[in-house]
This record gives sequence, structure tokens and C-alpha cells, in this order.
Amino acid sequence: MRVLLLTPPMTQLNTPYPATSYLTGFLRERGHDARQVDLSLALALRWLSREGLTEVASQVAGHPARFSHASVAHFLEHEDAIVRAVEPVVRFLQGRDNAVAYRIVAGMLPEGPRFAALDRFADSNGYADNFGEDDPLGWAFGALGLSDRARHLATLFVEDLADVVTAAVDPHFGLVRYAERLGHSQPTFDPLLDALDGEDTLLDRWLDELADATLSQHDPDLVAITVPFAGNAYGALRVGRRARAHLGDRGLVVLGGGWVNTDLRELADPRIFDFVDRITLDAGERPLLQLVEGGPPVRTMRRAADTVVLDSDPLVPDVPFDQTGTPTTAGLQLDGYLGLLDTLNPMHRLWADTRWNKLTVAHGCYWRKCAFCDTSLDYIRRYEPADAVRLVDRIEALVDETGQTGFHFVDEAAPPARLEALAKELLRRDLAITWWGNVRFERSFTPDRAELLAASGCVALTGGLEVASDRLLALMDKGVSVPQVARVTHALTSAGILVHAYLMYGFPTQTVQETVDALEVVRQLFLAGCLQSAYWHRFALTVHSPIARDPDRYGITIPEVPPATFGRNDLPFVDPTAADHDRLGPALEKALYNYLHGIGLFEDVQTWFEGEVPATTVAPDWIEEALGG
Repeated sequence: MRVLLLTPPMTQLNTPYPATSYLTGFLRERGHDARQVDLSLALALRWLSREGLTEVASQVAGHPARFSHASVAHFLEHEDAIVRAVEPVVRFLQGRDNAVAYRIVAGMLPEGPRFAALDRFADSNGYADNFGEDDPLGWAFGALGLSDRARHLATLFVEDLADVVTAAVDPHFGLVRYAERLGHSQPTFDPLLDALDGEDTLLDRWLDELADATLSQHDPDLVAITVPFAGNAYGALRVGRRARAHLGDRGLVVLGGGWVNTDLRELADPRIFDFVDRITLDAGERPLLQLVEGGPPVRTMRRAADTVVLDSDPLVPDVPFDQTGTPTTAGLQLDGYLGLLDTLNPMHRLWADTRWNKLTVAHGCYWRKCAFCDTSLDYIRRYEPADAVRLVDRIEALVDETGQTGFHFVDEAAPPARLEALAKELLRRDLAITWWGNVRFERSFTPDRAELLAASGCVALTGGLEVASDRLLALMDKGVSVPQVARVTHALTSAGILVHAYLMYGFPTQTVQETVDALEVVRQLFLAGCLQSAYWHRFALTVHSPIARDPDRYGITIPEVPPATFGRNDLPFVDPTAADHDRLGPALEKALYNYLHGIGLFEDVQTWFEGEVPATTVAPDWIEEALGG
């Protein structure tokens, strides 16, 4: 059986999403003819071409948005220059023509509305006076070089073009998450179905053509489509429809991935099976292998008459993590990915402007207690680590295959002991790679262990500081405290490892006082050099979390909602705590952006908030004292 694994639009443009690489490698090691194609990249390159933009222009010319939308008006006014520039810009972002950077910085690109934000944003964030007015990019780039300036300008150029598409070609389009609103936690299939059955847009037609060409080229017997995010659901089902038409009755179209695993576990609407034949849950290796080899189904949904049934033989064991094989990038257009620089957050930049080989140190999470996390699902609950020797074997295989030595370990939380074993094995083999990943800020990340990781090639680690409040960290069973995080992050940064903290606000029972105090903690951590990067997320309650199972413990109530026949992930909840998180969020983001640039670190945190907020109760030297001050 020939298997074709597809990534639908739009996922990420800097590197392949790893699902198809993992499954292709697994199936090939089991002796099967498995192939992979990234339709997300293919659609982006079709759009970002002279031919593609010329077609966009013909669509836009008669659209009412040409009078009301600044990006559309700018596009039509500068169409010839934009069409001439697009392919050199793409080659530059792909790293295939670095000389274009000189022309970009010299003014090659027609500057649309996104460029105006360079000046506006500096002023609105309160630090324009810190930089010279003669250099509108100076506030953003400081001492960064020509290539970085050019990459950011090229990214703004691409974002302007994306705004044109959204305004006048396809309202669902997004540069990364395409039609996300249609797929995220939708209780019924109707919004997606209406869009899929609606009038085709230009991008719809392109995607259909790309899917048909791919199916004709590979002529598969089974098509497996990964849906990592809600924003991939529309594209995946559109591709699924083309695949079913191509295969007829002789093959299967299978859907799986992160969005399926979180949103579709209660699926009861059989209409989705007009687009695919099977839907698999959790780790894809065993369910897919059973379908390929004709064995008893495992964790696989199908339509039976007018119902949805889940087939799963409990006697068939899952594939152990250390037997899932070595991922492969064979068949992917590695030189086609775009290194975008859309943000100056150093960790987001690390994620987005470099192509990384993807690997996993351990399946699942060794802690699996955090109250906000999907601890009831397999991708968190089932913890299986990889042996360091086998992991480094996989690393060597990917370096040989791709010629690239950058690795992103995509763990939920890589275990410290396993990272130490990995580091020692890399050093034993004298294998020089660059790597980063996600961890919990465990006390076991001592200065000595941090030095070891850095010596093995670790350049960055991310981890959850979350609410930056010891009361709330204990409530969510995070297993860390603020002083512990300070000491761990200081050890990592002292070893030369960039540290990014995931931050959260709006957690159940979080007060205004605790939010102000959290910002003060973050300020002190930046001031002490413990953090170089961070990002605030608004808390969302998911149906698979411990909070959803026991809301009383967390001081909230969950109102009754109609049963979902399609997707369910996020849940509404009522928190009686009198905190207006919608008002507080912008201040947190504004302050953090300044801290990233070393600005405002000596300012009272109250000054970032609109309206009155209480003074912080955190001692001004709390982090210093935690570090032994």
C-alpha cells in the first residue's frame, strides 16, 4: 500500500511541521512505501510568486476593498513594483540569495501599511525618545545587522500581501493559522461545512489544483492528513475531499493530529465523513499501521449508517516510543521554507526565522499534574522517554540527511536527567549540534548541569513561570515556586543559554493585586538577567484539564452548555474574583515588550496600567534575595 502523508495549509513557513516526518520515517522502517508533501508551503509559494500576485491583482481590482482598505489600495497602486519584488524577496527569505538584503534595506520594497507601524509602535510603547529620529528602524533593531533589518522589512512586505488576501480575496486566510475561527472548539460542523460548500475563492482553487497534482504524482492507496491546529481543519477537509474523489473506492483518506485529539473526541456528527474515511486519535503510529497492514483497528473513528463509531481493539498494544523510528524529511522541499522575522522577541525569532530538525526526547510529560493542562489525554498522560544513544543515532541520521545541525526538541517538558544523558552522549561522540527545547524549571537544573547542556550545544530553553505567584503556582500544582524559577533561570542564563518564560494571566481566582505583583516579579527577573524573553497568554479552560473536572477546587463554576456534536475544547467559566483581565492584559504586554529591549526596568509597574491599580506588594529585592543577593 502506498501511503501519502500531507500537511495542509497554513501551518508554519520556516520549517516542516514534524508529524509527517515522524510517521513517514516510522512507516518506511516498517517496510512501507510512505511519502510526504507539505501543501502549506506549496500554497504559500504559489501565492508569493509573480504569477500568483498577478492573479491576486486581477481579483482585487474590482473589489470594494480597493477604496476602503489601505493594504489593498497600496497593492493596486504599486502592483508592478510589488510583483517584481516578490520572487527576490522569497529567495532572500529562503536563504538562497542573501545579496538581496542590500537592495531591501536601500528601499527596494514598496512600503505598505505594515511599515508605518515601525514609527507608530515605537511611540505608542513609550520608548521612541530612546532612539534617534533619523533611523526609523533604530528603535527596533539597535545594533543588529543588515540581514536582520532586511529580513524584518521583507516580513512586513509579506504581511502586507497577506492583509490584501484577507481583505479582498479570502476572508478566512491567515499567514499561519488559516480559517482558525471555523475550526476551534466549534460545537457543530455547520460553520466549516458552510465554508467548504460555499463559493470557491482563488486560494481554494489553488489548493485544489495543488492537491490534485500531488495526488496524481504519487497515486496513493491511503492518504493521511495531519491537522495540528484548528487553523488547518478547513484546508485538511478540502484536501480530504479531493483525495476521496481521486481514490474512489480503492483507498482510504485518514485524518489525525493535535486538533483532532483535543477537539473531536466527542464527535457525533457523521457529515465529516463526507470528506474523510477514518479519523484516528492520539499517537498516530499504531492506528495508521493497522490501517496500512489491515489489522484490527485501534483508536479509529468511522461512519456507521448515521452515527460515528470508535473502533479500538484493546488487545493490540501501542507502539513503544523508542520503536517509533527516525523521522525523515525525504520528499520535503527543505530549501523552500521562509525564515520570517515578524517579531523582535528573541525566542519567537528563534522559532520562526530558522529551519530546525524536529525530535522528541520523551513522549508525554513526566510531571503531568498541572491543573490547566490536558493531563487526561495521551500526549500528556503517557510518559515514555527515549534512550540517549538511540536519540543521538536519530540526530546523526537527520544531520546526514538534511546537512543541517539545528534541532528543536518538541517535548511537552523534556526531563532534566534525559537531557543530561543526551548532552553527555553528544559530547562523547564529539557531535556538534545546536539545540533548544521546552523544560520545567526544575531545581535539578543546577549550574553544573546548565554548563553541561550549553557545552553540548543547547542555546535556549523555554519553560512555564505561568502566573508568577506562589499561591497560584501551588493551586495549579505546577511544582515550582518563584524563587526556584529565579535560581534555575539564573543558572541557565549564566551558562549562556537564552531563557524564555511562558506567562499566564486570568487564572481562576487571580486578583488584580496578584496580576500587578506578577508583573513586578517579571520585571525583577529581567533586571536580574534571569530572563531574556517571555510572552503573556490569556488563560483558557480546556475540557481535558483537571480544572474542568473539579471546578469547585479552583473557585469557579462552569455553566451548562448544549452538548457538542462536533468540536469541544475551550469551556466558558465564571470566576467570582473581581478582576478585569481584559483591562489588565494590554498593560502586561506593553510592559513586557519594553523589558525585552531593556527599557522601563526601573519604572514602577503601576505606570503601565490604564486606570488605578494597587501598588505591588512584592519586595523590591525579592528576586535578588532568592539568588542569594
